Amino acid sequence: MSPIVDSFVAHFGEMGSRWGINRTVSQVYALLLVSENSLNADDIGEALGISRSNISISLKELEAWQLVKLTRKPGDRREYYATLGSVWDIFKAVAAERRRREVEPTLTMLRQALLDPSVAESEGYALSRMREMYELAELANNWFDELQRLSPESMLQLMNLGSKVQKLLVLKDRTVAALTGNND
Repeated sequence: MSPIVDSFVAHFGEMGSRWGINRTVSQVYALLLVSENSLNADDIGEALGISRSNISISLKELEAWQLVKLTRKPGDRREYYATLGSVWDIFKAVAAERRRREVEPTLTMLRQALLDPSVAESEGYALSRMREMYELAELANNWFDELQRLSPESMLQLMNLGSKVQKLLVLKDRTVAALTGNND
């Protein structure tokens, strides 16, 4: 690997472990991301200095996240791996998997707790806080559905709006306050 690729792969491994993703899985993914051609497990292991079994486990995890695609080459029995197309495809796949693994189980747990008729009245504060959490998570989940349907160009435009949206909302609040006489 070139020094720049080696640096990127090492950094991605560090960041992956901070995000709760196995370091080796992150390094394998980083290598695939910057590789022009698909790689087989032997190529990956040689480049990273990682055992074949560890590479195999990492590739299975990446397949579970739907972050890599498997291909074959004519006359070669080995499996070759590459990342998804664009960074937007990757972003959507990671977000969808995080949603499936983290958000949906939390929403289910909160929904069940809030609908449980056996919860005592003395749990009012806890239920109130759980309802707030549920409403926020449900709102974010619904917003995620809308984001998944956007084209990469529309997602980029939305992200580029950034603080402009906040300024617009502040202006709206000031205008409403001025029109209603609520200038607190």
